[in-house]
Amino acid sequence: MRRTIKQQATAVVIALVGSAGIAACSSASGGTPNLTWYINPDGGGSDPTKGGQAQLAKECTAASNGKYTITIQQLPNSASDQRIQLLRRLAAGDASMDLMSMDPVFVAEFAEAGYLAPVPQSMQAEFTQDRVQSAIDASKWQGKLVAVPFWANTQLLWYRKSVAAKAGLDMSKPVTWDQLIAAAQKTNTKIGVQASLYEGYMVWINALISGAGGKIVENPGARYTDLKLGLDSQAGRDAAKIIQQVASTGVGGPAMGSSTETEALNLFQNTTTSGFLVNWPYTYAALTSAKVPFLNDIGWTMYPQTVAGETSRPPFGGIELGVGAKSAHPDLAYQAAACISNEKNQTTYMLGTGNPASRKAVFEEANVKKAFPMANLIQESLQQAAPRPQSQYYGDISSGIQQQFSPPSSVNQQTPAKAQDFILKVLNGKALL
Repeated sequence: MRRTIKQQATAVVIALVGSAGIAACSSASGGTPNLTWYINPDGGGSDPTKGGQAQLAKECTAASNGKYTITIQQLPNSASDQRIQLLRRLAAGDASMDLMSMDPVFVAEFAEAGYLAPVPQSMQAEFTQDRVQSAIDASKWQGKLVAVPFWANTQLLWYRKSVAAKAGLDMSKPVTWDQLIAAAQKTNTKIGVQASLYEGYMVWINALISGAGGKIVENPGARYTDLKLGLDSQAGRDAAKIIQQVASTGVGGPAMGSSTETEALNLFQNTTTSGFLVNWPYTYAALTSAKVPFLNDIGWTMYPQTVAGETSRPPFGGIELGVGAKSAHPDLAYQAAACISNEKNQTTYMLGTGNPASRKAVFEEANVKKAFPMANLIQESLQQAAPRPQSQYYGDISSGIQQQFSPPSSVNQQTPAKAQDFILKVLNGKALL
């Protein structure tokens, strides 16, 4: 019988309890309540002057006028390690879990297990107004708001203007993956993608399937015995065809199967291979800092269409703020979350880290438009972005898809059906990841 999310988390917490113990209480002894905020690495580190989460913690502490203080604890670099650490503490009933910076795919799992404190009814409008729709969707589970949209992320299509012109592409109009592949072949250039055996590959696969009108999980929230997957579908086969073509034509680069965001960016920075790239908005700052000689030749547009004429569904990423169910100060934690995610602080955060805001108004700020010439496009992309599947079994689903679609050179029209069958067997205890 498959174990519940709580049972799985409880099993792994034993090691933490036995070796290190759980963090101390969430309040300063006899003084101002202390809120612990578990943050993901964001470039700002622990420096309260770099525009990152550490700075927002300092500013919201000051803005509370003595109601609370916020201290930060940095989580590991990888999303999977972040998930494990958070789950261990949540399963153990750690009272210091006041605020958590959560990858969107954690939300369903944590909410289903009862690890998130309810969002106060009086604050729900505040947490959803002026937010891009994809961030709102990612903060819900079973139709209820269970987390706070903090910052949002999406991928754009970056390209060399000269290469697109040489290939005869009109970048003022939507372009398809088929067009990009043909253009890269014609110009002997490459398309930077993420296809290594990691979460970034799942991000690409989900965007391709969503862009073809499909869904990886058709009935979010269903128990594993009733779960319906949409991999074995025309949308799944459309996605597989694109991956197969990018790999077989060689336009994905010589090491496509080990390509992450960093390798994809390097491929685009190389003057001999630079053509096209799908990547997050940090790309612009990275290229500017690297002082690439063709900076003025770089353009950006909406994520490519999977199917010609069908609206593309760019990847959605970012961070949601969660409050632990066993937090000693859930009301104060949600007040702090409101401060952290207000327009002023989201502007500070976007300018300081390069991570886009979930608030629409931030993209209208003059200093944001100056720092991000593609600000309007980022906001538009976020509005039509597709969050990854919402399921309490997301970890198994993602790992199964990554495995079955790897290496990308092996992907064919049978891959989606094989992946679907494998995942269902894993969920029902008939196969192992």
